[in-house]
Amino acid sequence: MLAQKPIVSLLDHSKDPFNLAIATARTCYSSKGILLPSDMVASEKSIEIRDRVAKSTKKAGHLTTRQHPQFIFTLDKVSRQFVWSFLHSHPFYNSEQVSQRYVEVKKENYYVPPGLSGKLLELYLDAVDFASQAYFSYTEALHPFIQEEYFNIYKARANYPDKWQAPIKKKCLEVARYLLPLGTYTYLYHSINGLTLHRYYRLMNSYDVPEEQRTVVTEMVDQVRAVDPLYADEMDDPLPLEETTEYRFFDSMFGTGKREYHPETAGAFVKEYDSELGGRFSKLVSHSSNSPEILAQSVRSILGIPKSSLGDQDAIDLVLNPAKNKHLTSTLNESSLSPITRALFNVQYSFQKRISHTADSQDQRHRMVPGGRPVLMSQYAGTPDYITPLVVQKYPQLKEKYDSDMNQIFEKLNRFLDAGGSPEYGTYLLPNAFPIRFYESGDLLNLHHKWRSRTCYNAQEEIFQASVDELTDVMKVHPQIAKWIKAPCWIRLQGEVKPYCPEGDHYCGTQVWKRELNEYSRVI
Repeated sequence: MLAQKPIVSLLDHSKDPFNLAIATARTCYSSKGILLPSDMVASEKSIEIRDRVAKSTKKAGHLTTRQHPQFIFTLDKVSRQFVWSFLHSHPFYNSEQVSQRYVEVKKENYYVPPGLSGKLLELYLDAVDFASQAYFSYTEALHPFIQEEYFNIYKARANYPDKWQAPIKKKCLEVARYLLPLGTYTYLYHSINGLTLHRYYRLMNSYDVPEEQRTVVTEMVDQVRAVDPLYADEMDDPLPLEETTEYRFFDSMFGTGKREYHPETAGAFVKEYDSELGGRFSKLVSHSSNSPEILAQSVRSILGIPKSSLGDQDAIDLVLNPAKNKHLTSTLNESSLSPITRALFNVQYSFQKRISHTADSQDQRHRMVPGGRPVLMSQYAGTPDYITPLVVQKYPQLKEKYDSDMNQIFEKLNRFLDAGGSPEYGTYLLPNAFPIRFYESGDLLNLHHKWRSRTCYNAQEEIFQASVDELTDVMKVHPQIAKWIKAPCWIRLQGEVKPYCPEGDHYCGTQVWKRELNEYSRVI
């Protein structure tokens, strides 16, 4: 297994990005109507004005103009950790990434830092190889137990077991992937606007994996430079790692900002955090006590109706009852364009969470429910720390093997670190099961979409459990709001939309639309 350079390809882009961006800026003050990119270079005078406008808008921070150019990249041979910590840690992108839940990871498909050699390379490869073998071995060990659970749900299918081996295998892969290292390769489409590319270039030296980030982002910018040097050349110089807030904090607190691995401090944090969370996946920690009243008043203000004509409960019913607000049953998710539904923006909730890296890699795709994700190694206390899937907890044979494999994974990580391996490279050896401890907040409109999607029995297990935790807490403080939010099939039932389950052939096998929230329970 050798280090491979990430494969970055600029698949498509807006024509003439730099002149397009400046044409949009000049159009704002144009008495001649819409100016086109070609107008920016129509004469020497046009070029002079273009360059002056480019300089002034950039200096003043008037950068919406740089959002108009679009760039579509394909990325291959990049790590899952890089995607989680950098590409998907903000809301301004779109990605379509290969699924670890349903696509088997190939052998030797792992990121190897190019700077490793000698004993450290040997220890790194030993750790990766063990985790890879554990993944394949555990996939096989899971099969009889997953098959039993599967046919307990789909009883009629047990008569034709060979026909259903493909979905059973996918369920096995979904659980076994918890053992995979964060350095596992992935490939994806990644589309961003030009302003996001500016920001990537500026912050590519930040934690968690600056070396890989520099390689990928530099190649992205170089490919944009090849099609439009002017657009690439106006980007700000990258911020050195030593000037980032995180580095400077670690430097002031521990005397070195080079890396963020301090086991004793992390141990104290983890103990304190987990004690507060009390064994849950998620806990409500902040909300406005008058949220129902604010929601009702927001509805009335949209409609121009006094309280005497539309009371609080009727106003909430109007916006949250799927029978009255059909936008809530739509798979297009057009709610943010609906005037009445935008009232949900005015209600906010915050949660304290603990879910695995593999779960959070999906959870963070709900970009309008943002969270403050950690500098990852700052939460590693040097001891085994991992999430255990429910099906593994149910069967002692599975749990014994899982715990044994996890202990060895962390033992091999510690050997690498003790031998002088950098925490940056050690990050790649953490398993997918490593917990992400963070706070997450959102408005009711976007939380509604998330909860509706993730209380589906097909949702990733931990995000499902966290969503049930969150709705349970909201039900305690705002029952008049939470009573309208359950799985998508229940919402479609209320709105009289058939079929109730929108998943088609992927129907979970359970009539969830007949269940109350406190009855939501699943193993796989």
